[in-house]
Parts: sequence; structure tokens; C-alpha cells
Amino acid sequence: MQRQLTFSGVKLYRTSSGALIEHEGRSYALASLDWDSLLSSDDPLSTALSAIAKLSPSPNGPDLDQLFPAPIGTQEVWAAGVTYFRSRSARMEESKSAGGGNFYDRVYAAERPELFFKATAHRVVGHRGKVAIRSDASWSVPEPELTLLVSATGKITGYTIGNDMSSRDIEGENPLYLPQAKVYDRSCALGPCILLSSDPMPSSTLIELEIRRDGAPVFSGSTSLSSMKRDPKTLVEYLFRQNSFPNGCFLLTGTGIVPPDSFTLRLGDEIRIRIEGIGTLVNVVG
Repeated sequence: MQRQLTFSGVKLYRTSSGALIEHEGRSYALASLDWDSLLSSDDPLSTALSAIAKLSPSPNGPDLDQLFPAPIGTQEVWAAGVTYFRSRSARMEESKSAGGGNFYDRVYAAERPELFFKATAHRVVGHRGKVAIRSDASWSVPEPELTLLVSATGKITGYTIGNDMSSRDIEGENPLYLPQAKVYDRSCALGPCILLSSDPMPSSTLIELEIRRDGAPVFSGSTSLSSMKRDPKTLVEYLFRQNSFPNGCFLLTGTGIVPPDSFTLRLGDEIRIRIEGIGTLVNVVG
């Protein structure tokens, strides 16, 4: 039986017909919503609650068997690397032949985190969208990550699930190739919703990954936020040093689940990432 964590917040979905808000077991449909204004604000939770106070519940909740647009406006997506020990070990192994193995150990132990640009909105797909693997890569994996919604002033106001698609052979060839390994069309997925909350996610929160091929599981793994070395607030503080985000931003916080070196994604694989309290993000490689 899956654990049920309780959060004080609402779930915000972006659908083909507008926004859908889930609160206390009820759903509310909003025909229009200014995503940039909402996501850039310091208190989108109060805005969402005020909006649904004027509405009657919708008879239908979100149909998670359907395609959802990514819950993003014009925000940039950034990412943090080597925030889990498992990721540190994998990065060291993949890059040791290029002489970069100790870089990742040093990053893991350093005060300053690794932060890098991941995607603009047009490179991001949503729930049940198709993520891509590079045609010039031979070793591709998903990276399941808790993703922070951060306001224009640098306040963490919500959470979603992120899939940081990565070309491990390209990054391993030379750490300077990181942008090519990480940043390309459909290299990022977000969804299925944003959990708007003023509370931090509990450290016991589970993150689970399952990859299915031809209908059968070929890899599964799990971790918890307690295994993350970096504090989310510290990651945001570093990101906002000498950087501005007028419409807010998303920040992926790193992965603690890494498939074995013998594994690579194939076209048609289904990637399922579940984070307690948020839901399950499903994508197909295509």
C-alpha cells in the first residue's frame, strides 16, 4: 500500500481547455489563467484559493490517462547536479576515462553547488508527452527529480516532478559537453501538476522511477529526499546570485536514482516517475 502524505496546498494542472485546481478532494476548472503572473508571485497558493472560492466544483477531475501540457509559462528551467551520493558515484564512473572523475567528487563536497541551465519552455513536455533521446548519443537515461517552483523574488512556492533527460556518454566524454548532454528539444518533462504549498516537502518523501519496455518493467528504483545532500533553499540562493527571473523559474534538484551502466533508453520506453504528495509523471521516449 502506498503511503499518503498530507500537505497544505492545492494541485494545479494545465489542461488543453485551461487550468484545473484540485483542493480537498474537489476539482475546479478555470477557463483562463495568466501562468506567468501566477508562477512569478510570492503567494500563488492564496491566489489559487481565492479563485476557486468563487467557483462551483467541476464534475470531472483530471484525466491522467490524457496528454497534459507542461505546467509552465515563459519560465526558464534550471537544474542542480551531484546533490545525491548515487549521482556523484555515477558521474565519476562515466567520466573517469576523460580525466574528469574527481570533478564530481569535488562538487559533491564543495560549498558551492553545481547549477546549470536546462530548458526554455518550448523544450519542455508535459504529462504523457514524448521525451527525446539524442540521435548522436548511445547511452541515454532519465533522471527523476523533485522540481521547485520559485517566485521572481526567490521564494519556493510549489513543487512538481521533473525528468532531466541525459546523454551520459556525451557528458562522460568530456564534462565540458554537459550542455549538449542536457539541453536539447524535449530533453525535459514537468508535471503532471504543480503542488502549490507554503510548506517544505518532508525529508521522508519518496521518489520512485519505473521504466517499462514492451509493457514490462526493465528498471525500477527509489530514493527519498533525506538522501539529498543539498538544502533546496540553499540551491535557490545560489541560483539567484547575480541572476534574475522576472517570471519566476523552475529548479530541478538532482537525482538519486541512476540505472546501471548497461542500461540505455530506447524509442517506445515508458518512463514513470512518482513523488509522494504530487503524483506520477508519465512520458514515452519518441
